[in-house]
Amino acid sequence: MLDPLPTGRWPVVVVGAGPAGALAALGLARQGVPVLLVERRRFPRWKVCGACLSGQALAALEQAGLAPLLDQLGARPLRSVQLGLQGARAELALPAGRVLSRLALDQGLVAAAVAAGATLVPETMAELGPADPGARPVQLRRGKELATVQAELVLVAAGLAHRCLRQLPEVATHIQTGSRIGAGCLLPAPNHGPHDPALAAYGDGRLHMAIGRHGYVGLVRLEDGALNVAAAFDGAALAAAGGPAAAASQVLSEAGFDPLPALAPAAWQLTPALTRRSSPLAGHRYLLLGDAAGYVEPFTGEGMGWALMAALSSTPLALAALDNGWDDQLARDWSRSQAALMARRQRLCQALALVLRRPWSSCVVFDAVRRWPSLAPLPTPCP
Repeated sequence: MLDPLPTGRWPVVVVGAGPAGALAALGLARQGVPVLLVERRRFPRWKVCGACLSGQALAALEQAGLAPLLDQLGARPLRSVQLGLQGARAELALPAGRVLSRLALDQGLVAAAVAAGATLVPETMAELGPADPGARPVQLRRGKELATVQAELVLVAAGLAHRCLRQLPEVATHIQTGSRIGAGCLLPAPNHGPHDPALAAYGDGRLHMAIGRHGYVGLVRLEDGALNVAAAFDGAALAAAGGPAAAASQVLSEAGFDPLPALAPAAWQLTPALTRRSSPLAGHRYLLLGDAAGYVEPFTGEGMGWALMAALSSTPLALAALDNGWDDQLARDWSRSQAALMARRQRLCQALALVLRRPWSSCVVFDAVRRWPSLAPLPTPCP
């Protein structure tokens, strides 16, 4: 039985309890700030994600004092990545990396935020209303139940679609033409269900990355032994294949990877178009973080790192807004800093995505990586 929807005035409302939202809520709750953390889905929940944590993501969690949490949740080491292209293979060592399902990571971060004092409101839609000088109203909806809270500041970490901003005409989302669609599923651990020898080819501690003409598929073993499959496909190729299972099988075949019959009956999830950006990144009493701010086709796995670093950097700005009162200069400062950070971090992703969409350039880069592994931008994908 869920508690009734909250009302009243809150210093901070965080919309979205993924890594960015949960970590932002945790940082503020640790400072004694009453935080309302609103999530539209029921926890724990699975997400379309490669489940790989890059060195940047690990550094952000360590900065937040959460390194022990990864061990408690059973995160596995990620030692290498095996790339496959047109039947050829390249093995790259990873200097830093862990594997942890989003189901476990997100639940762990939310639990840490709640333990620090944040108030979680699950299975609830949030929508920002027009701002008044003293607050930003946030309407909460759960089934037929409605409530409105007044927030001194709203942190929007509501993912790619961020429907919570529909009433704000100044916020626009620009989707890149030809942006790929993310897709993912879970395949059972060897000790669950009928024995499938095909699954055994994808072992622990290694990210298997199959590169095809119209997308790529990453496969990695999770903490419970299940095989996480995360992919990005051209929209037309996805439709022509008849769905994500067939599209993934095509990519595995093109790359020369072992086939996986278990892909066909699996329960797949799809994402909206991946590569996009929002503008502005902040406005009167609200800031956009994580995927809500922008996203690039994530072959290099920087998405989780960007989201976690944005959450950390939002804490001092939020505290300044609460201590000194809201000033629209804060929105301009946030927009400027996040745009600069995203531009630097996403340049590599954009360049690599462009290369991988062209067969001849893919082969040139792949051959160079096989000869000189140190040249590779180490991928830990998270569509």
